[in-house]
Amino acid sequence: MKSKEGADKERKSDELWKVIISELFPDFLRFVYSDADKVYDLARGFDFLDKELQELDPQPEDPKDNREMDNLVKVYHKDGTEEWVLLHIEVQGKTSNSALFAERMFIYYYRIRDRYPGVHISALVIYTGPDGQALPGKYFCEYRGTRLTYEFPKFSILDFSDEELETSRNPFAHVVRAARLRLREKKIPEQDLLKSKLLLARSLQEKDFDAKTRRAVWVFIRNCILFEKSETNRKFDELFRQIDKLEIMTIDEYVKKV
Repeated sequence: MKSKEGADKERKSDELWKVIISELFPDFLRFVYSDADKVYDLARGFDFLDKELQELDPQPEDPKDNREMDNLVKVYHKDGTEEWVLLHIEVQGKTSNSALFAERMFIYYYRIRDRYPGVHISALVIYTGPDGQALPGKYFCEYRGTRLTYEFPKFSILDFSDEELETSRNPFAHVVRAARLRLREKKIPEQDLLKSKLLLARSLQEKDFDAKTRRAVWVFIRNCILFEKSETNRKFDELFRQIDKLEIMTIDEYVKKV
């Protein structure tokens, strides 16, 4: 059974990912799809279809069945075609039964097709935990000769080399770097973690991102990786102020602003 502290931390992770995806969605698409600028009309914007997705929830009556990290986003192609992207971010430690998770992805897919005929649907799963590379990218079932296979694209934050992420000019690469560093929270000494977090913060400051983008990534880095000792968190904030004059915010404070 999860402790209250553990549950709160998981909820904060959910909120962090939800906010950063909405704030950096064009850059997210560019990070995932190399042809994003050729395919999508990124200047047209995006519609997050929260209401539509909620109505399609496979288990709306289950209070333990959290859907915060499922997103349905309407995007537009350059030729005017609409595409609905079913996006799921599997936060570290949340996949207790990968077969049921893959089935849920399929249920969402066919319910969207049934409710909205003719809509082009794509799906994507992001695994942020240490075992993401081994988690499923398809749902398969078979009974008496009838077979069904539903495959969906997936990527793990561990799919990329350090060099790829460090040299990338896409701000979402810094999000992935922060998520990877979080996996080392309890595996390295706290002072080493502090140094790594500061290096990541400095590398972001050196990039030529606009203030809104930089602030969004700052908030993710600051709140994604937290130290056991409160004084170490305060020390990071003090050193952070020397790197950039952006306002330091918790995730709750940031959500109220965006």
